[in-house]
Amino acid sequence: MSSEKEVKKPAASDSSKGKEPVKGEKSDNKKNKKNVEDELSAEDQQLKENLELLVERAQDGKPGVQKEALQALKTQIRDSTTSMTSVPKPLKFLRPHYPALVKYYDDMMDGDNKKFLADVLSVLAMTMGKEGDRESLKYKLVASSESVGSWGHEYVRHLSSEISAEYEQRKQENKPVDDLMRMVDEIVPFDMEHNAEPEACDLLLEVGQLEKISKHVDENNYTRVCLYLMNTSIYQPEPEDVKILKLCVDLYRKVKQYPEAFRVAIRIGDETLIKDIYESVDDPLVKKQLGFGLARQRLFNTVEDEVNADVINHTQLSENFLNLARDLDIEEAKLPEDIYKNASSDRPSFGANVDSAKQNLASTFVNAFLNAGFGKDKLMTEQGNQWLYKNKEHGMMSAAASLGMILQWDVDNGLSMIDKFVHSTEDYVKAGSLLAIGIVNSGVKNEFDPALALLSEHVDNQKSATIRMSAILSLGYAYAGTNRRDIADLILPVFEDTAASMEVLSHASLALGLTFTSSCDGEIAQAIMTVLIEKDETTLTSPYARFLYLGLGLLFLGKQGAADLTLEAVKTLPGVAGQSATLTVEICAYAGTGNVLKVQRMIHVCSDHLEENNAHQAIAALGISLIGMGEELGSEMCLRVFDHLLQYGEPVIRRAVPLALGLLSVSNPRIQVMDTLSKLSHDHDADVAQSAILGLGFIGAGSNNARAAGMLRALAQYYYKEANHLFVVRIAQGLLHMGKGTISLSPFHSDKMLMSGVGVGGLLIVLYSCLDLKNLLLSKAHYLLYSLCCSMFPRMLMTLDEDLKPLAVPVRVGQAVDVVGQAGKPKTITGFQTHTTPVLLGSSDRAELATDDYIPVTSLLEGFVILKPNPNAPPPSTKK
Repeated sequence: MSSEKEVKKPAASDSSKGKEPVKGEKSDNKKNKKNVEDELSAEDQQLKENLELLVERAQDGKPGVQKEALQALKTQIRDSTTSMTSVPKPLKFLRPHYPALVKYYDDMMDGDNKKFLADVLSVLAMTMGKEGDRESLKYKLVASSESVGSWGHEYVRHLSSEISAEYEQRKQENKPVDDLMRMVDEIVPFDMEHNAEPEACDLLLEVGQLEKISKHVDENNYTRVCLYLMNTSIYQPEPEDVKILKLCVDLYRKVKQYPEAFRVAIRIGDETLIKDIYESVDDPLVKKQLGFGLARQRLFNTVEDEVNADVINHTQLSENFLNLARDLDIEEAKLPEDIYKNASSDRPSFGANVDSAKQNLASTFVNAFLNAGFGKDKLMTEQGNQWLYKNKEHGMMSAAASLGMILQWDVDNGLSMIDKFVHSTEDYVKAGSLLAIGIVNSGVKNEFDPALALLSEHVDNQKSATIRMSAILSLGYAYAGTNRRDIADLILPVFEDTAASMEVLSHASLALGLTFTSSCDGEIAQAIMTVLIEKDETTLTSPYARFLYLGLGLLFLGKQGAADLTLEAVKTLPGVAGQSATLTVEICAYAGTGNVLKVQRMIHVCSDHLEENNAHQAIAALGISLIGMGEELGSEMCLRVFDHLLQYGEPVIRRAVPLALGLLSVSNPRIQVMDTLSKLSHDHDADVAQSAILGLGFIGAGSNNARAAGMLRALAQYYYKEANHLFVVRIAQGLLHMGKGTISLSPFHSDKMLMSGVGVGGLLIVLYSCLDLKNLLLSKAHYLLYSLCCSMFPRMLMTLDEDLKPLAVPVRVGQAVDVVGQAGKPKTITGFQTHTTPVLLGSSDRAELATDDYIPVTSLLEGFVILKPNPNAPPPSTKK
């Protein structure tokens, strides 16, 4: 070590004094110099010398020589910058001369030559100017009127970024920006003509002139522009997000893409705009397609159109679903045992038989979910009375109600089969049959309003609270999302009934919350608020009180700032009840928006370490999922947050996190989430384990996922002695095989662009019930599981002909690819397989037509799609 130091010290000192360096250094320097010279080929050396000569002549005193030199410089630079993959050689060779040219420019007399030099300096400043000085823009503003695009894409991109920064600064200093706007008006057409639509949109967004994009949009570029703007709107604050979406509507209407415009209008939630688009369409087939869009979002009463009433009311949903079942050959009814696979048959069975009523109840739910929508099963439709009396009290109620789920969407046949139970002398059976009426009518509209006729007389039933609650909740299921005043007039008097129990009041709140989802109805909000204010703090500790807050929250679902007044009122409520109500309204108002500030607030609430009075923290944990589930990036971030909460959160939060994971990834069995829930399902805390098991059911809902099914069978074996755990495992198995793998619970549809408010409402009712499993789902309120009827929808693509009859055509189904901001016409799916419709679509699947014989009326193949014959299709004889 010492000898090394002795060598180094003299070397440093000698070189600093200009003495001969250490042996070997001189030869290295010579090599380096030689390498640099060798790097320049004869052609490059010639170019370098030419450029140096041109720079010298550009500073000549004769204007003619100057002009010729500047023109030659411009030609050299322009030829090299049109396609810029690395720093072009002319820019590299001109770097040492940049300061001299700047100095000469400052001393020049005004004239054409000075403008020519400004053009050259503007381009050179792209790589040579000081960061933050915006020299490219500075020189371009005083340069010749030559087209910006002539210098190439990279220059235009650089100039755009400098314009954005300059605009921001001038706005703060209240300086005019007219010259910048002229530049913007020149850049935007160039970007739009050269497949750089996202850059044009970004520039116009930065300078607050986005509406100018509309004059440059045509049939060739509207898809890329609108797709980019819609994805941009997610990250904009309100009301900017709505402005961008309304611009997308205008752009789609400009190119006559009405189904796309209609979807954006539904996303905005503007009923006037929805009606206007619908009425402006002349093509009857397009109108029918729009009708399917209304039906999927449950906007049955938004437009009046007798011709397409059957489509808008979803009257054919049951018939089309059964066509799907026939095509997939899954019509035959299944027993719960078919999916249990008797995993515990080789175990001693004494543990499972201790509470056989509970296991029968579990089988009731499994049977209902498994055969949902198929119209027949082997327990209720074949031997209804026998199975009914194998259950006790509230179990009989759930058994009778299960008939509604089996017959879901088939109002005519369903009501005739349920009718025999409506007249039962047993209150629980009667209550269950009333609930079944609402479930059958959920998601479809019948012009004769049978649900209202059959249920209205029981809303005031003073003899039996059970029947009264069932009738009220059933109305909520049947008319969810319809905003019907007559339903409100029927249920609102319940809040004025001083004798009504907390259970009855909470069911009334849920029913009105579902019926008036996202309506911001002031009268109903006031009625629920009055109940909350009048009840004392002890009453509000009831497990059912949470549904009062939830009903209030559903009124403002996704409406963001519109809930501010109600939020202020709710904050006046005392104790944990006040905090829970405030958080519920807040998370509902920002559901699916991905609002980062609100997610941070929920994380902050969860970060408090409270030993008692901490029930509101569970709601905050659910809120993180509810707010973040709207977009991909947000949901990925939420997963990371939940990892931390599981490690450091209080028990009340750990119990809520599995449910939050279930909500975040509902009907989307992601491996990462599944593994986390699998670990938690064996947790030492029984509540955490039960929540995790239900979470597995939610993420796999309707997917028949083999991995999740294996986990649940193993859990049934593991918990065979634990009646409550086993009950929860069975429920999760029922969810996993919902509709024999054809029905999804995901509230997102239309390529995840739209969120069904009613669907979210149904999920939240069940998840709120799961926050207190012991006193609700594992006690007497298990029938609340049927709230999922609001979220259930077939996860299929069915193609229809012009007469709305099923039409079998080949389609490619594959993983959806994000093509936002990509130029040209990139592939939207990958790893596809070709199937014949109808087909099932997974949560991340996308479909495209695989034939030229038909043209879809809408560009998005999901749900029900109408096809019309392609007039330009090749005749059959020429087809291979």
